[in-house]
Amino acid sequence: MTNLLASLNTRGEKILLVGYSNVTNLRINSIIESNAYPILLIPEEFDLPSSVKQQASNGKLQVINDSDYASNIEYYLRNIGRNEVDNIIDRVFVTLPQHQRDLKEGIFRKCQRLRIPINITDSPEFCTFTLLSSYNQGDFQLGVTTNGKGCKLASRLKREIVHKLPGDIDAICDKVGELRRQIQLEDEVSFEIGDDDDDSVNTHKFNSLVHEFNQTQEEVKGRRNRWLSQIVEYYPLSKLATLSIEDLRFAYDKHKRNDNKQRIDVDSIPKSGKIALVGSGPGSVALLTLGALQTIHQADLILADKLVPQEVLDLIPKNHGPELFIARKFPGNAERAQEELLTMGLEALEKGKFVLRLKQGDPYIFGRGGEEYNYFAQHGYEPIVIPGISSALAAPVVAGIPMTHRDVADQVLICTGTGRKGAVPNLPSFDPSRTTIFLMALHRIVDLVPVLVKEKGWSPNLPVAIVERATCPDQRVIRTTLEKLGDVVESCGSRPPGLLVTGYACEVIHKNPTLKNWLVSEGFQYNFDNSKISVV
Repeated sequence: MTNLLASLNTRGEKILLVGYSNVTNLRINSIIESNAYPILLIPEEFDLPSSVKQQASNGKLQVINDSDYASNIEYYLRNIGRNEVDNIIDRVFVTLPQHQRDLKEGIFRKCQRLRIPINITDSPEFCTFTLLSSYNQGDFQLGVTTNGKGCKLASRLKREIVHKLPGDIDAICDKVGELRRQIQLEDEVSFEIGDDDDDSVNTHKFNSLVHEFNQTQEEVKGRRNRWLSQIVEYYPLSKLATLSIEDLRFAYDKHKRNDNKQRIDVDSIPKSGKIALVGSGPGSVALLTLGALQTIHQADLILADKLVPQEVLDLIPKNHGPELFIARKFPGNAERAQEELLTMGLEALEKGKFVLRLKQGDPYIFGRGGEEYNYFAQHGYEPIVIPGISSALAAPVVAGIPMTHRDVADQVLICTGTGRKGAVPNLPSFDPSRTTIFLMALHRIVDLVPVLVKEKGWSPNLPVAIVERATCPDQRVIRTTLEKLGDVVESCGSRPPGLLVTGYACEVIHKNPTLKNWLVSEGFQYNFDNSKISVV
C-alpha cells in the first residue's frame, strides 16, 4: 500500500484525544509542540499522571471527564472545535483497548461522515492518517512510516537514515532557503506551483538548452532559477554542507557575468576549508582508529605533534599525499611552536584546504584540544574532533595493570605533573583505593615525590610503574615503589613519551617477589605489520 505523505500545518487546531495510555502522553506533547490545542476525553474516574495534570493547569491542555463519553462522542466531534470550522473538531486520536473494537469502529464511522481525520492506535483499518516516526533539526524534518507494520521498525529505520545525514542539515536548509529568497527578490521569480522551472521537480526544461544570445529578460530569470535547482541537485550533499551563503553568492555572481554558460560550474565555487582534531593513539597502528586513518588519507595538510610515533606517520601517502609538518615543540619553545601550528592551520583553511591536526593520544586529555578547538571556531572553522586512545588508558593495560580491580582500586584519576608555564600543579591527596596516572611528570619526578609523600600523605612504599613509549616496539615498563622513583630515573634514564602509574593495582598481576629495587621489561609483543593496513 502506498499512501500520500504530507507535512501538516496544525497551528491553532483543536485536536481531540479519546482514551488514555502512554501513547496519549506522547501525542499531547507532540500536539502542543506543533502549536495546536489538545483536548483529552476520558472516563470520569480516570486518574491522570502528574505531568498531564500540569499541562492542564498551565492551560495547554483541556481535560473532559465523561463517564458516558462513548454515547456522547458525536456531540464532542461537532461542538468543541474552532469557530472558523463551525466548531467541528479538527483531528481525532483514539487510544482504546483492543477489546473495544466496536467502539473504535463507531468513532471511525462518525469521523468519516464528518470528514474529520482520525488515527486509532493499533487499528490501521480505522485510520485515515498515521503519524510518522519523525526527526527534526531546525527547519529540516524527516518522517518514516511502515504503514502500520511496526513503530519500532520505523524508529530504527529513521535512526539509520539520520546517521547518514550531514550533521548540519539544518544549516543546509537555511542557506539554500536564503539563496532562493535572494533570487526571488532580485529576479522577481515567483516559483509558482505548476511552473516548469519550479525547483521541487525536474522537468524537461531542467537541463534544456539555453541560447547564448538574444535572450529575453524572462529567459534570463528562468535560467537563474534553474541554476539554483542545479546547484542543489548536482553538488554533493557532503560538500554542500560546507558552503556558506557567501560561497554560493560568489558562484551566482560569476554565473551572471558569464551569460553564455548553460550550467553552473560547481568546481568554480571557492571551497571552504575544514579542520579535524584527531587523536593518533599511544603509538601502535593497531590502536589507531579507523576515523583517524581515513582523515590521514583525506587531508591536504597534516600538522602533527612531535610525539606522534613514526609508525603512524608512515601511513601518510607518499605520492601526491598531504603535506606534513611536525611541531617544533622543544624545551623553551612550546608556546611559540603552538602559535606557529595555529597560524599555519588557519592560513591553509583560508585557502580551502582540509587540515588535519594530528595529536598523540586523545586531543582532549592534556593535548590542548579544547584550546585549539576554540581558536579555530573563533575564526569561523568549527573543527571535527575524532577521539584517540589515550596513553593514560592504554599504557596501564599493556603494562599488565588493571586500573580497577575488586577490593583493590575502585577509581581512576588522570593528572598532569606539569602545570602552566612549568609550575608544580595541585597534586591530589592519597587515596589507597585509587589508581592515579601522571602524564608529563617523569622529567620532574624528583620534585613531585617529596610533595606527594610529605604534603599529600602518599605512602613511600606504594607500588608504581613507569611506562614509556607504550605500544611501540621499544616500549619499556619499570616497576618499583614511590620512594625509589628518583633512583630509577637516575639509573635507567628516560625514553619519552612516558607516564607514571601509581597505586596498589600495579601489583595485582605483576609482583616483585625478590624485593628488587626495580624490575624492567622491554618491548610490545602485539605489534602489527603496517603494510597490511589500507583504507577501503
